[in-house]
Amino acid sequence: MFLHRETIGRVELAFTDRSGGASDGPWASLNLGTSNGDDPATVSRNLATVTAELGLDRLVRMTQVHGADVAWTHDLGDGEIPVADALFTDEPGVGVLVRVADCTPVVLVGHDHPVAGVVHCGREGLVKGVVPAAVAALRGRGVESIAARVGPRACGRCYELPQEMADAVAEVVPEARSTTSWGTPAIDVGAGVVAQLRELGVDDVTDLGEHDCTIEDERFFSYRRQGQDSGRFGAVAMIRA
Repeated sequence: MFLHRETIGRVELAFTDRSGGASDGPWASLNLGTSNGDDPATVSRNLATVTAELGLDRLVRMTQVHGADVAWTHDLGDGEIPVADALFTDEPGVGVLVRVADCTPVVLVGHDHPVAGVVHCGREGLVKGVVPAAVAALRGRGVESIAARVGPRACGRCYELPQEMADAVAEVVPEARSTTSWGTPAIDVGAGVVAQLRELGVDDVTDLGEHDCTIEDERFFSYRRQGQDSGRFGAVAMIRA
């Protein structure tokens, strides 16, 4: 169920894999996605399982749109699901969830303030600056020292793109330029995220997914490998009381 769990001060974070859930078929088994064809009641059970395993009061998710908008749980109404690609909490017991299937999941934690959040970053989000927007949102709340954990995603050896599209990404984030293992243009979104974080002065960056590729490794869901019916794994961050 959990690829990685870690505690940083009062914040606990976790990255899931695809095991330990109730889904079957192409979504087997811990599918956290709600718009990919899996049975909604089963997905709700999977989300409830993660919530219970982490001892959360509630788990808040986003409608992710490959943008750069940031939301905070304390601004949301009961049951509201924000349209955003970064979601933060400063409320104890409230977990925030990002869901991916080749994009890069990121967890950001305040070392000096009990604040935590999750970020969804794909090719478009990298160019639009969702990671800088998320870091700016933290710093706008007085956080100076930030920890970042970058999770599994499609690697630069596999994430093939047309030359023009790869060039457009690399023009904004040069560190993201890559080449596939078969010699064609590619982008390494995770490497781009790490470069952005370091350029922004984030002082504690760990790339947990550096050696994991969602396209190659069946422990993870992958849109490129599985197509429209792929599930979603994710990352959660929460503040302990």
